[in-house]
Amino acid sequence: MFDMIIRSGKIIDGTGNPWYKADLGIENGKIAKIGHLDLSKAEKTVDAEELAVCPGFIDVHSHSDMSVFFNPRFESTIMQGITTLVTGNCGMSLAPVNPARKDLLVGYFSPFMPPSGELKIDWITFREYSARLRENKIASNVAQLVGHGTVRIDIMGFENRDPTSKELEEMKALVAEAMEAGAFGMSTGLIYPPGMYSKTAELIELCKVVVRYGGICTSHIRGEGVTLMDAVKEAIDIGDKAGIPVEISHHKAAGKANWGKTEETLRLMREARARGVDVTCDQYPYDAAMTSLATLLPPWVHVGGMDEMLERLRSSGERKKIRRDMKHGIAGWENFVSDCGWENIYVSSVTTERNKGLEGKNLAEIAKVKKKDEFTALFDLLLEEQGKPTIVLFMMNEKDIRRVMRSNLQMVGTDSWAVAPYGILGVGKLHPRFYGSYPRVLGKYVREEEVLTLDDAIRKMSSFPAQRLGLKDRGLIKEGMWADIVLFDPVKVIDKATYQDPHQYPEGIEYVLVNGEVVIEKGDHTGILAGKVLQLT
Repeated sequence: MFDMIIRSGKIIDGTGNPWYKADLGIENGKIAKIGHLDLSKAEKTVDAEELAVCPGFIDVHSHSDMSVFFNPRFESTIMQGITTLVTGNCGMSLAPVNPARKDLLVGYFSPFMPPSGELKIDWITFREYSARLRENKIASNVAQLVGHGTVRIDIMGFENRDPTSKELEEMKALVAEAMEAGAFGMSTGLIYPPGMYSKTAELIELCKVVVRYGGICTSHIRGEGVTLMDAVKEAIDIGDKAGIPVEISHHKAAGKANWGKTEETLRLMREARARGVDVTCDQYPYDAAMTSLATLLPPWVHVGGMDEMLERLRSSGERKKIRRDMKHGIAGWENFVSDCGWENIYVSSVTTERNKGLEGKNLAEIAKVKKKDEFTALFDLLLEEQGKPTIVLFMMNEKDIRRVMRSNLQMVGTDSWAVAPYGILGVGKLHPRFYGSYPRVLGKYVREEEVLTLDDAIRKMSSFPAQRLGLKDRGLIKEGMWADIVLFDPVKVIDKATYQDPHQYPEGIEYVLVNGEVVIEKGDHTGILAGKVLQLT
């Protein structure tokens, strides 16, 4: 007797092969049988006659580390069909924790915390953190990375220097502990402090630890604008010298002067693979990025952490230095204001009521509202908001988006965290990728513009990231695999979220199963929390 039969759907199995018609029998959370099945032998049946049936989507680049603790229903992601979230990206994980530097770690994450939220960190090791996660019921699966930035904070704080040999050994031990606790790899965030203070040799040494356990390195590379080429070469160099698979996160060419460079970066990746370096990339399907407002400041301003950054912003002398460096640039630093322009950088979220009206406005508009020049408006807003605002930056070109998307080295990710239109996470004018990334690919880039075939798009959302992570029992419609399954209408599926009205669910995602249980039914959340914390085995 099957727990469920999904009847007569067009099965897109995740391999990239064309669809075929069949029934799916699900038992004990797994796909038990594929074929023509006796419907009388099922406790529940779902009619998929007009629907596509495919593996659950794996978001290889998620920041849902804190969503687990604030809203485990994961509405904005599960409603897209995402059944597995890969957390700990861009060098930022919630473990390990050095109690003496816990405040620095909290400050590190503060721009991504809900304004009224408070996270109780009561763990130290990565294993303790994983155990804490398992105490929570969650709507989808979670796979964790250990963040290089978090490891560096644990040992060195926000110091701009190389680690001593002793400190490097201590960092290696923390990475090893995380991998032994089930982490799938290590992430780096090389445009953010403290990751930006590290040199390539340090990253190679830490990656050598990760690869011993079969893990990967995902990297927000050192620059996506004027330094893009060197940054991609560094990522490839790390993969080569550490012998580790490398995933270049949210790959793009940022800033008009750099548009078109993805042709060269993809060539670099193909050439690296030809000589044996395992490098791939992921991408969200939008022409704007999102990060913290403080990222606009030069690297030296962040030394010592958030409190010291804010102290520098209180000093007129330091403001002059910051202004000078933002105007003229610093070698090797990704200067977003220079690359994008004030008018293309929008405030997406603030924490105080006094500045709520600034959400959705760009920094040039905010300067006019405040009757200040742009630099002063930026510095004052950071102080008023304690460094916590987030921003959306319009910086990409559609030709680059399509070029990267078509590459067989690309997979899909959201670069967001799970939120909802209500409650503690339902605030701000967030990037529409939070709600729409996967349906946007299926609707805009597959059905409307034919940039991808449907079969290949599903591969990029399921079996490809599963292979990348080493998930051997997910990512395919195949007997014996866990029943993470999405049923969607290929004719209707589309994103609805916009930059000015982002808290909107997509259309066309009809059913989502996680470990064989129905979490989304006829487009609505059932409240079932069937996810698991996964481990690299």
